[in-house]
Parts: sequence; structure tokens; C-alpha cells
Amino acid sequence: MAERFVYETCEVAPYVMPVKVEFEWFGGFSIAQKRRCIHALHGAYLRRNSDRRVLEISTKGEVELGNRLSAFSLSMSVDGRDVPMECAFQGGKVFENGGPYVDLYDATPRDAKRDMRLRESGRLTGFSFLGQMWPTKPKDAFYRWLYIRALMANPALAQQLCAYDAFTDIEFNPARQVNCQAIAAATYVSLVRAGRLDEAMASREAFLWTVYRSLG
Repeated sequence: MAERFVYETCEVAPYVMPVKVEFEWFGGFSIAQKRRCIHALHGAYLRRNSDRRVLEISTKGEVELGNRLSAFSLSMSVDGRDVPMECAFQGGKVFENGGPYVDLYDATPRDAKRDMRLRESGRLTGFSFLGQMWPTKPKDAFYRWLYIRALMANPALAQQLCAYDAFTDIEFNPARQVNCQAIAAATYVSLVRAGRLDEAMASREAFLWTVYRSLG
């Protein structure tokens, strides 16, 4: 058995409600095994929350919308070129000894994530995007904001996303990782339903205040 979170929408700050779910885990690295895990996780969740619609946000799921909403697939225009959200995130990292490595905007998402400079440039000190700096705390703030920005650049996909109430990312383990596309997706839907999306995305300060103020 394993435990993972399903991230529900919530119309008050912090706009995401994590729900811990225990389910049968199927080991292995194949996409077939990942999908068995997704089915088991969703099944266990829906047995207690049958009125909810749940979507896997990753390239591992069977639903095309969830594949297209992966940070590896979702893209936005940056300086006139189409950039995958994952590349914009990795290319925006600033370290004590280097960065931002904006050439990663032109890499594949997989290559951008594995670029050795991200591991050899010392301590992460912040993030940079189009000349604006973001702090490292709250830890996932820049990632969430960037993902939501990418969603806003893809209104047809964003509209379809809003038909769902809860989200998963089978690869995300909060004990070892910080940034989660399922959390970012839930935040977007919650802000839309609360009527606060435009307010939250008006500026960096507005986003931090709107989404994170309840966390102190």
C-alpha cells in the first residue's frame, strides 16, 4: 500500500485542500504500471468522494487533457517564442554561482530538467522571469504562478480544466519534492471559482498575498 494526496479545489486561501489517500501501489517504471497506480489512487479517492471529478495532471495519465496540462506539454509565449512551462521554470532558476540559464527555454523539457548547471551552480537564491525576480519562499510560489500564467495563455485547455474538482500527479511525493502541477492546477480552478484569478495574477505581490497569506 502507498499514500498520496489528491488536491481538491477550495474557494478560500490557500485555495487547495490536500486529501491523503491510501491505495494499492504497483511497482515498476512502465507507463502501464503508472496508470495502474493512477486507477487505484482515483478509485480509492472516489469511493469516499463519488460526487467529485478527478484528473491526473501528468504525461502518465490516460486522459488527453491531463497529458496536455503537464508542465512538459503546457507552453506559453516568452519573448516571441513558444516555451514549455517546465523549460521556463528551469531556465528561470538563479543560483549563487550562476543563472538564470535562459538558453534552457530552447531545450526539451526533459533536457532542461536534467541540465547539470542546475546542480553545479550552488545554492538556489531565487527565480527570474522576464526581468522580474521571485523569492525562494514560499517554496512553490514561482512554480504555481508560472503554471497559472501558462494556463491563462491556453484558455481552451483552462476552460476544460475547470470541469474538474480534484487533481493528482502520480509522480509527486511531497516528502521529497516541492513543486506539483496538480497543486498548481487546483489553485487555478479555485481562484476562478472564487472570482479572484485576475486579482491574484495582477502582480507578484498580489499573488503572494492572495494565495499564501493564510500560511503566515
